[in-house]
Amino acid sequence: MRADRWEPETFKNRTDEVLRRFVAQEADQFAAIDPLLTPVAEQLEAAVADGKRLRAAFCYWGWRTVGQPDSDALVRAAASMELVHAAAVVHDDLIDDSPLRHGRPTAHVALRGAVRRRPRADAAARSLAMLAGDLLMALAGQLFATSGLPAAYLARARPLWSVMARDLVAGECLEILRTGAGPDTTASLKVIRYKTAKYTVEQPLLIGGALAGAGAALRECYSAYGLPLGEAFQLRDDLLGLFGDPRRTGKANADDVRGQRPTALLAETWRLAGADDRERLRALLGRRRLDTDALDAVREVMRRLKAPDRIEDMISARVEEALGALHELNVPAHAAAALAALAQSAAVRPS
Repeated sequence: MRADRWEPETFKNRTDEVLRRFVAQEADQFAAIDPLLTPVAEQLEAAVADGKRLRAAFCYWGWRTVGQPDSDALVRAAASMELVHAAAVVHDDLIDDSPLRHGRPTAHVALRGAVRRRPRADAAARSLAMLAGDLLMALAGQLFATSGLPAAYLARARPLWSVMARDLVAGECLEILRTGAGPDTTASLKVIRYKTAKYTVEQPLLIGGALAGAGAALRECYSAYGLPLGEAFQLRDDLLGLFGDPRRTGKANADDVRGQRPTALLAETWRLAGADDRERLRALLGRRRLDTDALDAVREVMRRLKAPDRIEDMISARVEEALGALHELNVPAHAAAALAALAQSAAVRPS
Protein backbone atom coordinates (compact mmCIF):
# COMPACT_ATOMS: atom_id res chain seq x y z
CA MET A 1 0.00 0.00 0.00
CA ARG A 2 1.53 3.30 -1.08
CA ALA A 3 2.04 5.82 1.71
CA ASP A 4 0.11 8.56 -0.13
CA ARG A 5 -2.77 6.46 -1.45
CA TRP A 6 -5.61 4.69 0.34
CA GLU A 7 -6.14 1.21 -1.05
CA PRO A 8 -9.03 -0.31 0.95
CA GLU A 9 -8.79 -3.78 -0.50
CA THR A 10 -5.05 -4.00 0.19
CA PHE A 11 -5.58 -2.87 3.76
CA LYS A 12 -8.45 -5.34 4.21
CA ASN A 13 -6.24 -8.18 2.98
CA ARG A 14 -3.48 -7.21 5.39
CA THR A 15 -5.95 -7.07 8.28
CA ASP A 16 -7.57 -10.36 7.29
CA GLU A 17 -4.19 -12.06 7.27
CA VAL A 18 -3.31 -10.75 10.74
CA LEU A 19 -6.64 -11.92 12.13
CA ARG A 20 -6.56 -15.28 10.41
CA ARG A 21 -3.09 -16.14 11.67
CA PHE A 22 -3.55 -14.83 15.18
CA VAL A 23 -6.98 -16.36 15.82
CA ALA A 24 -6.05 -19.68 14.20
CA GLN A 25 -3.09 -19.98 16.54
CA GLU A 26 -5.19 -19.07 19.57
CA ALA A 27 -7.98 -21.43 18.50
CA ASP A 28 -5.50 -24.30 18.14
CA GLN A 29 -4.13 -23.68 21.61
CA PHE A 30 -7.65 -23.51 22.99
CA ALA A 31 -8.72 -26.78 21.33
CA ALA A 32 -5.51 -28.47 22.48
CA ILE A 33 -6.75 -28.24 26.06
CA ASP A 34 -9.44 -30.82 25.28
CA PRO A 35 -10.96 -32.12 22.01
CA LEU A 36 -14.42 -31.24 23.35
CA LEU A 37 -13.49 -27.58 22.89
CA THR A 38 -13.07 -27.90 19.11
CA PRO A 39 -16.55 -26.56 18.19
CA VAL A 40 -15.95 -23.47 20.31
CA ALA A 41 -12.50 -23.00 18.76
CA GLU A 42 -14.11 -23.18 15.33
CA GLN A 43 -16.48 -20.36 16.27
CA LEU A 44 -13.53 -18.18 17.24
CA GLU A 45 -12.22 -18.52 13.71
CA ALA A 46 -15.68 -18.11 12.17
CA ALA A 47 -16.12 -14.85 14.09
CA VAL A 48 -13.28 -13.18 12.15
CA ALA A 49 -13.82 -14.83 8.77
CA ASP A 50 -15.79 -11.91 7.30
CA GLY A 51 -16.00 -8.17 7.65
CA LYS A 52 -15.38 -4.84 5.97
CA ARG A 53 -12.57 -4.01 8.46
CA LEU A 54 -13.81 -0.45 8.86
CA ARG A 55 -12.90 -0.31 12.54
CA ALA A 56 -9.34 -1.32 11.81
CA ALA A 57 -9.22 1.25 9.01
CA PHE A 58 -10.36 4.07 11.29
CA CYS A 59 -7.72 3.10 13.85
CA TYR A 60 -5.10 3.02 11.08
CA TRP A 61 -6.02 6.51 9.89
CA GLY A 62 -6.20 7.81 13.44
CA TRP A 63 -2.50 6.99 13.46
CA ARG A 64 -1.59 8.05 9.92
CA THR A 65 -3.41 11.39 10.15
CA VAL A 66 -0.98 12.47 12.88
CA GLY A 67 1.85 11.92 10.40
CA GLN A 68 3.04 8.51 11.52
CA PRO A 69 4.12 6.06 8.78
CA ASP A 70 2.53 2.81 7.73
CA SER A 71 3.80 -0.20 9.65
CA ASP A 72 2.91 -3.86 10.12
CA ALA A 73 2.87 -3.35 13.90
CA LEU A 74 0.24 -0.64 13.50
CA VAL A 75 -1.88 -2.91 11.30
CA ARG A 76 -1.74 -5.56 14.04
CA ALA A 77 -2.85 -3.02 16.63
CA ALA A 78 -5.63 -1.81 14.33
CA ALA A 79 -6.76 -5.38 13.68
CA SER A 80 -7.52 -5.73 17.40
CA MET A 81 -10.49 -3.40 16.81
CA GLU A 82 -11.99 -6.13 14.65
CA LEU A 83 -11.73 -8.62 17.52
CA VAL A 84 -13.65 -6.16 19.70
CA HIS A 85 -16.27 -6.11 16.98
CA ALA A 86 -16.29 -9.90 16.68
CA ALA A 87 -16.89 -10.19 20.42
CA ALA A 88 -19.67 -7.62 20.28
CA VAL A 89 -21.34 -9.42 17.37
CA VAL A 90 -21.34 -12.80 19.14
CA HIS A 91 -22.88 -11.21 22.23
CA ASP A 92 -25.33 -9.09 20.23
CA ASP A 93 -26.56 -12.05 18.20
CA LEU A 94 -27.01 -13.98 21.43
CA ILE A 95 -28.95 -11.17 23.10
CA ASP A 96 -31.15 -10.66 20.03
CA ASP A 97 -31.47 -14.40 19.32
CA SER A 98 -30.47 -13.72 15.71
CA PRO A 99 -30.21 -16.87 13.58
CA LEU A 100 -27.91 -15.62 10.81
CA ARG A 101 -24.77 -13.55 10.37
CA HIS A 102 -22.89 -13.30 7.06
CA GLY A 103 -25.30 -15.91 5.71
CA ARG A 104 -24.18 -18.52 8.26
CA PRO A 105 -25.67 -19.67 11.56
CA THR A 106 -24.73 -17.39 14.43
CA ALA A 107 -22.44 -18.77 17.14
CA HIS A 108 -25.17 -19.77 19.58
CA VAL A 109 -27.06 -21.55 16.78
CA ALA A 110 -23.97 -23.28 15.36
CA LEU A 111 -22.94 -24.51 18.82
CA ARG A 112 -26.19 -26.40 19.34
CA GLY A 113 -24.62 -29.30 17.50
CA ALA A 114 -21.94 -29.61 20.18
CA VAL A 115 -24.51 -30.04 22.96
CA ARG A 116 -27.51 -31.53 21.16
CA ARG A 117 -27.56 -34.61 23.41
CA ARG A 118 -27.16 -32.58 26.61
CA PRO A 119 -29.99 -31.49 28.93
CA ARG A 120 -31.20 -27.95 28.10
CA ALA A 121 -29.16 -27.99 24.90
CA ASP A 122 -30.23 -24.53 23.71
CA ALA A 123 -29.25 -22.91 27.00
CA ALA A 124 -25.91 -24.75 26.93
CA ALA A 125 -25.21 -23.55 23.37
CA ARG A 126 -26.02 -19.98 24.38
CA SER A 127 -23.64 -20.24 27.32
CA LEU A 128 -20.87 -21.51 25.06
CA ALA A 129 -21.43 -18.59 22.68
CA MET A 130 -21.31 -16.11 25.56
CA LEU A 131 -17.97 -17.52 26.65
CA ALA A 132 -16.63 -17.46 23.08
CA GLY A 133 -17.52 -13.77 22.91
CA ASP A 134 -15.73 -13.15 26.20
CA LEU A 135 -12.62 -14.89 24.89
CA LEU A 136 -12.67 -12.85 21.68
CA MET A 137 -12.65 -9.66 23.74
CA ALA A 138 -9.69 -10.93 25.75
CA LEU A 139 -7.89 -11.82 22.53
CA ALA A 140 -8.47 -8.28 21.26
CA GLY A 141 -6.48 -6.92 24.18
CA GLN A 142 -3.77 -9.52 23.67
CA LEU A 143 -3.33 -8.71 19.97
CA PHE A 144 -3.15 -5.01 20.77
CA ALA A 145 -0.58 -5.50 23.53
CA THR A 146 1.61 -7.77 21.38
CA SER A 147 1.30 -5.73 18.19
CA GLY A 148 4.96 -4.76 18.21
CA LEU A 149 4.43 -1.04 18.79
CA PRO A 150 6.63 0.57 21.47
CA ALA A 151 5.38 0.13 25.03
CA ALA A 152 5.19 3.90 25.52
CA TYR A 153 2.83 4.21 22.54
CA LEU A 154 0.61 1.42 23.83
CA ALA A 155 0.49 3.02 27.28
CA ARG A 156 -0.94 6.23 25.77
CA ALA A 157 -3.85 4.33 24.27
CA ARG A 158 -4.55 1.72 26.94
CA PRO A 159 -6.90 3.89 29.07
CA LEU A 160 -9.19 4.27 26.06
CA TRP A 161 -9.87 0.53 26.06
CA SER A 162 -11.79 0.67 29.31
CA VAL A 163 -13.80 3.63 27.99
CA MET A 164 -14.60 1.71 24.83
CA ALA A 165 -15.72 -1.36 26.81
CA ARG A 166 -17.82 0.71 29.19
CA ASP A 167 -19.60 2.55 26.40
CA LEU A 168 -20.20 -0.61 24.39
CA VAL A 169 -21.69 -2.47 27.36
CA ALA A 170 -23.77 0.59 28.26
CA GLY A 171 -25.20 0.65 24.74
CA GLU A 172 -26.06 -3.05 24.82
CA CYS A 173 -27.72 -2.63 28.22
CA LEU A 174 -29.69 0.38 27.01
CA GLU A 175 -30.92 -1.59 24.01
CA ILE A 176 -32.13 -4.40 26.26
CA LEU A 177 -33.81 -1.97 28.64
CA ARG A 178 -35.46 -0.05 25.78
CA THR A 179 -36.62 -3.13 23.84
CA GLY A 180 -40.40 -3.34 23.87
CA ALA A 181 -40.72 0.09 25.49
CA GLY A 182 -42.53 3.01 23.89
CA PRO A 183 -40.77 4.02 20.66
CA ASP A 184 -38.70 7.17 21.15
CA THR A 185 -36.32 8.51 18.52
CA THR A 186 -34.10 10.38 20.99
CA ALA A 187 -33.71 7.28 23.14
CA SER A 188 -33.01 5.16 20.04
CA LEU A 189 -30.28 7.53 18.91
CA LYS A 190 -28.67 7.29 22.35
CA VAL A 191 -28.64 3.50 22.04
CA ILE A 192 -27.06 3.83 18.60
CA ARG A 193 -24.39 6.21 19.87
CA TYR A 194 -23.23 3.97 22.69
CA LYS A 195 -23.86 0.54 21.22
CA THR A 196 -22.34 1.16 17.78
CA ALA A 197 -21.20 4.66 16.85
CA LYS A 198 -18.48 5.04 19.44
CA TYR A 199 -16.70 1.70 18.99
CA THR A 200 -17.16 1.68 15.21
CA VAL A 201 -15.64 5.05 14.30
CA GLU A 202 -14.83 7.45 17.14
CA GLN A 203 -12.92 5.18 19.50
CA PRO A 204 -10.80 3.41 16.86
CA LEU A 205 -9.81 6.87 15.59
CA LEU A 206 -9.00 8.05 19.11
CA ILE A 207 -7.01 4.90 19.88
CA GLY A 208 -5.03 5.25 16.66
CA GLY A 209 -4.47 8.91 17.46
CA ALA A 210 -3.40 8.16 21.03
CA LEU A 211 -0.89 5.59 19.76
CA ALA A 212 0.55 8.28 17.50
CA GLY A 213 0.56 11.03 20.12
CA ALA A 214 -2.29 13.14 18.71
CA GLY A 215 -2.93 16.45 20.44
CA ALA A 216 -6.16 17.56 22.09
CA ALA A 217 -7.40 19.60 19.13
CA LEU A 218 -7.01 16.70 16.73
CA ARG A 219 -8.70 14.32 19.17
CA GLU A 220 -11.66 16.70 19.40
CA CYS A 221 -11.91 16.73 15.59
CA TYR A 222 -11.81 12.93 15.56
CA SER A 223 -14.86 12.87 17.84
CA ALA A 224 -16.64 15.55 15.82
CA TYR A 225 -16.12 13.43 12.69
CA GLY A 226 -16.51 10.00 14.27
CA LEU A 227 -19.69 10.28 16.33
CA PRO A 228 -22.09 11.44 13.60
CA LEU A 229 -20.50 9.06 11.11
CA GLY A 230 -20.88 6.15 13.53
CA GLU A 231 -24.54 7.03 13.97
CA ALA A 232 -24.99 7.17 10.20
CA PHE A 233 -23.42 3.71 9.97
CA GLN A 234 -25.96 2.21 12.37
CA LEU A 235 -28.91 4.07 10.84
CA ARG A 236 -27.92 2.53 7.51
CA ASP A 237 -27.70 -0.86 9.23
CA ASP A 238 -31.24 -0.44 10.58
CA LEU A 239 -32.55 0.31 7.08
CA LEU A 240 -30.70 -2.63 5.59
CA GLY A 241 -31.94 -4.85 8.38
CA LEU A 242 -35.54 -4.47 7.23
CA PHE A 243 -35.34 -3.34 3.60
CA GLY A 244 -32.03 -4.88 2.49
CA ASP A 245 -31.61 -8.08 0.52
CA PRO A 246 -30.80 -10.91 2.98
CA ARG A 247 -28.64 -12.49 0.27
CA ARG A 248 -26.38 -9.44 0.48
CA THR A 249 -26.71 -8.50 4.15
CA GLY A 250 -26.35 -12.13 5.31
CA LYS A 251 -28.86 -11.47 8.11
CA ALA A 252 -32.52 -12.29 8.70
CA ASN A 253 -34.61 -9.20 8.00
CA ALA A 254 -37.39 -9.83 10.52
CA ASP A 255 -35.20 -9.54 13.63
CA ASP A 256 -35.81 -5.88 14.50
CA VAL A 257 -39.59 -6.08 14.06
CA ARG A 258 -39.93 -9.45 15.75
CA GLY A 259 -37.79 -8.33 18.66
CA GLN A 260 -39.43 -4.88 18.80
CA ARG A 261 -35.96 -3.38 19.10
CA PRO A 262 -35.48 0.32 19.78
CA THR A 263 -34.35 1.30 16.29
CA ALA A 264 -34.72 4.86 15.03
CA LEU A 265 -36.61 3.47 12.02
CA LEU A 266 -39.34 1.99 14.22
CA ALA A 267 -39.36 5.07 16.44
CA GLU A 268 -39.78 7.44 13.49
CA THR A 269 -42.51 5.22 12.05
CA TRP A 270 -44.38 5.41 15.35
CA ARG A 271 -43.89 9.17 15.60
CA LEU A 272 -45.33 9.71 12.12
CA ALA A 273 -48.18 7.22 12.52
CA GLY A 274 -51.77 8.14 13.27
CA ALA A 275 -54.12 6.19 15.51
CA ASP A 276 -55.06 3.60 12.87
CA ASP A 277 -51.48 2.89 11.86
CA ARG A 278 -50.38 2.65 15.49
CA GLU A 279 -53.11 0.11 16.13
CA ARG A 280 -51.92 -1.89 13.14
CA LEU A 281 -48.31 -1.72 14.31
CA ARG A 282 -49.27 -2.86 17.82
CA ALA A 283 -50.71 -6.01 16.28
CA LEU A 284 -47.52 -6.73 14.32
CA LEU A 285 -44.55 -5.62 16.41
CA GLY A 286 -43.08 -8.21 18.72
CA ARG A 287 -44.70 -11.22 17.06
CA ARG A 288 -42.55 -14.23 17.77
CA ARG A 289 -43.58 -15.86 14.51
CA LEU A 290 -43.56 -13.12 11.94
CA ASP A 291 -44.48 -14.39 8.48
CA THR A 292 -43.72 -12.67 5.19
CA ASP A 293 -47.16 -11.06 4.95
CA ALA A 294 -46.84 -9.50 8.39
CA LEU A 295 -43.36 -8.21 7.62
CA ASP A 296 -44.58 -6.75 4.33
CA ALA A 297 -47.42 -5.05 6.21
CA VAL A 298 -44.90 -3.32 8.50
CA ARG A 299 -42.86 -2.24 5.49
CA GLU A 300 -45.99 -0.90 3.78
CA VAL A 301 -46.83 1.28 6.77
CA MET A 302 -43.26 2.56 6.94
CA ARG A 303 -43.11 3.39 3.24
CA ARG A 304 -46.49 5.13 3.26
CA LEU A 305 -45.40 7.27 6.21
CA LYS A 306 -42.03 7.90 4.50
CA ALA A 307 -40.15 6.75 7.59
CA PRO A 308 -37.30 5.26 5.50
CA ASP A 309 -36.93 8.63 3.77
CA ARG A 310 -36.67 10.27 7.18
CA ILE A 311 -33.88 7.89 8.14
CA GLU A 312 -32.10 8.60 4.84
CA ASP A 313 -32.27 12.31 5.70
CA MET A 314 -30.79 11.59 9.13
CA ILE A 315 -27.97 9.61 7.52
CA SER A 316 -27.23 12.38 5.02
CA ALA A 317 -27.21 15.04 7.73
CA ARG A 318 -24.75 13.04 9.82
CA VAL A 319 -22.44 12.33 6.92
CA GLU A 320 -22.47 16.03 6.06
CA GLU A 321 -21.67 16.85 9.69
CA ALA A 322 -18.79 14.36 9.71
CA LEU A 323 -17.36 15.69 6.45
CA GLY A 324 -17.71 19.23 7.75
CA ALA A 325 -15.61 18.29 10.78
CA LEU A 326 -13.11 16.62 8.45
CA HIS A 327 -12.68 19.86 6.55
CA GLU A 328 -11.65 21.52 9.80
CA LEU A 329 -8.78 19.08 10.18
CA ASN A 330 -5.39 20.47 9.23
CA VAL A 331 -4.04 17.14 8.00
CA PRO A 332 -2.22 15.79 4.95
CA ALA A 333 -4.33 15.60 1.82
CA HIS A 334 -4.00 11.81 1.53
CA ALA A 335 -5.32 11.36 5.08
CA ALA A 336 -8.28 13.66 4.44
CA ALA A 337 -9.07 11.79 1.22
CA ALA A 338 -8.93 8.44 3.00
CA LEU A 339 -11.25 9.59 5.80
CA ALA A 340 -13.68 11.05 3.26
CA ALA A 341 -13.70 7.74 1.37
CA LEU A 342 -14.25 5.83 4.63
CA ALA A 343 -17.21 8.07 5.43
CA GLN A 344 -18.88 7.01 2.19
CA SER A 345 -18.04 3.35 2.79
CA ALA A 346 -19.61 3.48 6.25
CA ALA A 347 -22.81 5.26 5.31
CA VAL A 348 -23.51 4.23 1.71
CA ARG A 349 -23.35 0.45 1.42
CA PRO A 350 -25.49 -2.52 0.35
CA SER A 351 -24.68 -4.73 3.35
